[in-house]
Amino acid sequence: MAMKIVKVWSEDGAGKVVEIPADMTARDVCQLLVYKSHCVDDNAWTLVEHHPILGLERCLEDHELVVQVQASMSSDSKFLFRKNYAKYEFFRNPLNFFPEQMVAWCQDSDGTIPQSQLLQNFLNPSSCPEIQGYLYVKEPGRKSWKKLYMFMRRSGLYFSTKGSSKEPRHLQLLSDLDDSNIFTIFTGRKLYNAPTDYQFSIKPSKTRGDCKELKMLCAEDEQSRTCWMTAFRLLKYGLVLYKSYSVPQQRKTNLSHFSTPVRSVSENSLVAMDFSGRTGRVIDNPVEAQSAALEEGQTWRKRSQRMNVLGSPSPLHPSSLSTVIHRTQVWFHGRIMREEAHKMIIQQGQVDGLFLLRDSQSNPKAFVLTMCHHQKIKHFQILPCEEDSQVFFSLDDGATKFTDLIHLVEFYQLNRGVLPCKLKHPCTAVAL
Repeated sequence: MAMKIVKVWSEDGAGKVVEIPADMTARDVCQLLVYKSHCVDDNAWTLVEHHPILGLERCLEDHELVVQVQASMSSDSKFLFRKNYAKYEFFRNPLNFFPEQMVAWCQDSDGTIPQSQLLQNFLNPSSCPEIQGYLYVKEPGRKSWKKLYMFMRRSGLYFSTKGSSKEPRHLQLLSDLDDSNIFTIFTGRKLYNAPTDYQFSIKPSKTRGDCKELKMLCAEDEQSRTCWMTAFRLLKYGLVLYKSYSVPQQRKTNLSHFSTPVRSVSENSLVAMDFSGRTGRVIDNPVEAQSAALEEGQTWRKRSQRMNVLGSPSPLHPSSLSTVIHRTQVWFHGRIMREEAHKMIIQQGQVDGLFLLRDSQSNPKAFVLTMCHHQKIKHFQILPCEEDSQVFFSLDDGATKFTDLIHLVEFYQLNRGVLPCKLKHPCTAVAL
């Protein structure tokens, strides 16, 4: 089978070139990159189609063929490798995604769909769910936007030429779903002079970088934008999305079909090894690799404390170690600004418990926990406190204290404490 070269970029600007077969899906490319980069696979990794000049991006669906998508991209666009924890969140919490007033039947029999039936109606090709509401539409070739009443059905996105009338003679097709993809606009309001921050765009799959073909849309708030965009994905792909979501989460990657045909041009050689037996082995299971890494961190901690007790002149005494050990963790991002932390949380899907830690900008000795809860981003300061000449870290003014930030994060992954919810998903910037 013909092999194709695909280049993928990580958040830190590093690129990795892989050679893949033409029938390789986005999910398999993600698994390949996870395997090559030795990061933990939790089914949240995605390939993002990123168009810097148009200011558009979208996450590829797991089943899409990467080579096909690449063929429709313009020369300035690229693939990013990023986490998106919200990829299938609507299957877990559908009611958060579809406000009642925005969902209706096409037949309009009794007006509403019982909430329990919501997803079945999207997934069942013979039913006719419909999303309705006002959207701003950018007028082609002009700077102005027009507010119109819109309807999204399986057959496409329509607007009403007369108020909110659903009569067929008042409906005009704005865009079909089959040969188009839906993108978020990440450049803010300036580029397209948009009336609100909640922009998205429908782009025909065939056109590469032509602005004229783009349909620019703008919602009143985040919830309705998410509703339109989720409905687009569900109406376009239906059961295929459900299959991707319900694939046994632990399926082990069949690395045999990666090992020979797929070559990585840039390769880092760190792998999780297990030396508990007589011989080392590579740990394939990501969960096991994670626990091995945690164990290693704890052994390191104990070892350094033991050295200290023995009076060894080790440079790693516990106090100095506890102030740096967190730098080895995927959730620690060092000296990033508050705005950058916000951007990362938004990009990786605003689900409850998504979190990262960073250095505090206002207090050089403190840290900040940035986390997401109910689609809002919150910040909590972690302050150092000294006791018997040992430094501890606390999130709640010293009521609960930890010798290092790894302990602190592990505690709040198991206990909510003063936080709005437990820490669940680390916000990760992977180095490819």
